[in-house]
Amino acid sequence: MAQRQPLSTSISDRIAARIAAGDLMAGDRLPSETDLAEQFDCSRATVREALKRLAARNLIRTARGAAGGAFVNDLTYAAALDAHVATSTLLLSMNAVDFQTAAEARFALERACANLAVANHEATDLKTLKAAIRRLSEPITDEEFCAADVAFHRTLVDAARNPVLSYQLAGAVEAMQPLMNMLTYAERDRETILTLYRRVANALKARDAGEIRQILSELEALMLALFKAGQSRRNAR
Repeated sequence: MAQRQPLSTSISDRIAARIAAGDLMAGDRLPSETDLAEQFDCSRATVREALKRLAARNLIRTARGAAGGAFVNDLTYAAALDAHVATSTLLLSMNAVDFQTAAEARFALERACANLAVANHEATDLKTLKAAIRRLSEPITDEEFCAADVAFHRTLVDAARNPVLSYQLAGAVEAMQPLMNMLTYAERDRETILTLYRRVANALKARDAGEIRQILSELEALMLALFKAGQSRRNAR
């Protein structure tokens, strides 16, 4: 089972979500460490660690002196993408969006990439997909399986060569895939997943967008069935 994330990570994700939502704009000064510690009911040391995480993601900068503090940076595409993932992760972890709703949106968006992926993919995309499949077929931990799983779906999405779709799907894939793995790992048959992924890679190589959409629909149905099975098992305890 996935370990609970540190409080500093949770705080940095919540602040990142506010930045992504536009509640905190470029140039805005964050509340003081003392105020943030009171707001999040934690120590100043935890706040400092959260601010370090935000700075490492290039979401904020710090300045010393009387006019100093922590300030929101202008968002680059990469930073905006990171913040978008953080927002999606936060919404899912707080159960603000239920699993089925998130799954429907995620797979609908991923299916929408099929035509562009077929038209625009390059040989390197197929190699990356196959590398992810090889990694998934190895006797790896659930965390490693999850990372390779995310890499597979991100590669399929990025093969569309459309940064808007990549941005939208980043939140759905990178935030939801770990959650899907965590909630379904006890019921999941890795070989079934691998069979579907091999079919996706073959369909992309054959430039068959319809087949890719069909396989993604099958994968969606499988994930929802696994989620419900896990839910029933947990409720039966």
